[in-house]
Amino acid sequence: MLSVTARALYSSRYSHRPLATLTAIRWHHSKYNTSQLGGPTGTPKHHMYFNHQGNPLSPWHDIPLVADKNTGLYNMVCEIPRWSNAKLEIDTKSPFNPIKQDIKKGKPRFVANVFPHKGYIWNYGALPQTFEDPEHKDIDTGCVGDSDPLDVIEIGQEICAQGSVHPVKVLGLVALIDDGETDWKVFAIRADDPLAHKVSDIGDLETYMPGLVDATVDWFTKYKVPDGKPLNKWAFNGKPKDAEYARTVIASTHEAWKRLVLSANSDANSGFGL
Repeated sequence: MLSVTARALYSSRYSHRPLATLTAIRWHHSKYNTSQLGGPTGTPKHHMYFNHQGNPLSPWHDIPLVADKNTGLYNMVCEIPRWSNAKLEIDTKSPFNPIKQDIKKGKPRFVANVFPHKGYIWNYGALPQTFEDPEHKDIDTGCVGDSDPLDVIEIGQEICAQGSVHPVKVLGLVALIDDGETDWKVFAIRADDPLAHKVSDIGDLETYMPGLVDATVDWFTKYKVPDGKPLNKWAFNGKPKDAEYARTVIASTHEAWKRLVLSANSDANSGFGL
């Protein structure tokens, strides 16, 4: 069922966008389906909208954060499949928050292949119903949030489709400092991955996927250098925090999302697609 926010949006200002115009529906073996508009991935007007049983929804606001309370699983929305280069992200400013092609200086943005990596080295996405508050300075990182949902790097063996939604087990996180803002990167693995029952915390990754954490830090440190930018910086010297710490961050950003939604009519938050 749609949230009050999404229903209100669709029934008022945005009801001129009929569902009949949404084409190229792809099922992802879940209760959500997607519709691609404006062109394929990598083109300037590419957008992917979400719906459920013919009703539009926001992947940020209407997909629940928690997938299973009993097992502690969270939902992950995949924005970027592993090994691809197009930079895609949930559009927090537009109605229904589609996944869009990131644009810089009027051109589609792609990440470079930074040796020895090819594109994104994991499935990359977001945790719905979270928000990194730009008005809150984190006590541990000393920096404010980056105004986006929490980023997730999914490390399982399957390449996830753009727009797919998966229950994931959270293993830990690292804290990138991007332009003076905290940009958490949550390590997670799909609950249906063959390795999921063997890994429960960040320390397990060195046993079953040796070098992955170091490769992740290396990738995020260097990925903007080909665009003429300096090396990225880290909180905690790039060292990861464990699953318990990650769950605390997730809970905090979920509360920040609640505050954002409750203040949706304020001038401060008028720029978000709520």
